[in-house]
Amino acid sequence: MPLKKALCAATALTLASAGAAFAETTITIATVNNGDMIRMQGLAEDFTAKHPDIKLEWVTLEENVLRQRVTQDVAAKGGQFDVMTIGTYEVPIWGKQGWLVSLNDLPESWDAGDLLPAIRNGLTIDGELYAAPFYGESSMVMYRTDLMKKAGLDMPEAPTWDFIKQAAAAMTDKGNEVYGICLRGKAGWGENMAFLTAMANSFGARWFDEDWKAQFNTPQWSDTINFYMDLMNNYGPPGASTNGFNENLSLFQQGKCGMWIDATVAASFVTNANDSTVADKVGFALAPDKGLGKRGNWLWAWSLAIPAGTDAEDAAKEFIAWATSKEYTALVASKEGWANVPPGTRTSLYENPEYAKVPFAAMTLGSINSADPTNPTVDPVPYTGVQFVAIPEFAGIATQVGQEISAALAGQQSVEEALEKAQALTVDEMEAAGY
Repeated sequence: MPLKKALCAATALTLASAGAAFAETTITIATVNNGDMIRMQGLAEDFTAKHPDIKLEWVTLEENVLRQRVTQDVAAKGGQFDVMTIGTYEVPIWGKQGWLVSLNDLPESWDAGDLLPAIRNGLTIDGELYAAPFYGESSMVMYRTDLMKKAGLDMPEAPTWDFIKQAAAAMTDKGNEVYGICLRGKAGWGENMAFLTAMANSFGARWFDEDWKAQFNTPQWSDTINFYMDLMNNYGPPGASTNGFNENLSLFQQGKCGMWIDATVAASFVTNANDSTVADKVGFALAPDKGLGKRGNWLWAWSLAIPAGTDAEDAAKEFIAWATSKEYTALVASKEGWANVPPGTRTSLYENPEYAKVPFAAMTLGSINSADPTNPTVDPVPYTGVQFVAIPEFAGIATQVGQEISAALAGQQSVEEALEKAQALTVDEMEAAGY
């Protein structure tokens, strides 16, 4: 090749390379440090291989910290994140505020119609889908079948709280570090208060009456929290006031919990022989009730959303379409088996005969479908939400209430003192907000 042509070709190649480098888009993804999200990061090479012009940066945070960081950023339109992992509580509130980008234009092949109605409805405002569900969950009882048998008991498919207490007492063996029950004690609106709000629903308690008056000074809340304290103090692990989802997951996997009432998504982790010492000894049951017509199970989806402040909207949509697709589910199944795919989001998953063989699949779907965010309590309420109240003020109020109850669990105050403070601070915050 003549020198002049060679120089021209080299120059063109250099310019093309520079153009390609210039065209690369980096998206920053904020996510929670739960197992399914960690798995997604490990499989992200599948995405980058298909989208070499998009670079992924991950910010992985503990649940309470994640909520604080993304809330601050989205409210200020700070542009720190391009994709955020947020929950069913935030999506409708932030969507109404104009803080999120609509996902109605995701590709037809993504198949929005395949989303479970219970999950999709919680992420849709005025016909606009503002987040794509990565996994959906309710809550249920996970229990040690061997310890239940040893105790001479049979777990009903739909247990009562009284049976749970009886079984917890029978399975507790503190000398061998086996505790009859593990429940969330860590303060946080999405930690202990998610569990306790759902539990309180089954005891006939409400956050607010129909006039938005706080209800922590009622017998129903007293009954709920005293029953919880009785379970935790007598049959729970030490230091429970600092245990959230991940801490209890670890305890259960180590064989230290007879029962654990928590998110259905945990089922794949407690039955995974690579991580769980009791993988072949786990049974499942619906969340307990008190005979009043409501069970203590919640409804939630961890979803991927795009903040309105992003400058990489198209790339962010490409990533979300990949991470929440049927193809991603198939990818996880091919690498780690059907039991480990993200659950609770798509009808097609529960129609899949391979997934139907997974021991917790039917219980998860039944729990999700039985939760009713529009009618969550025994007595009428003016709000929607099962383990939360869908108003902007809830996160701040419930975080403070959670701190008071966690302090009572730690022995720093009585249940009565905790509920008095909860009532007073809720009244103050709601009055300040104009309710």
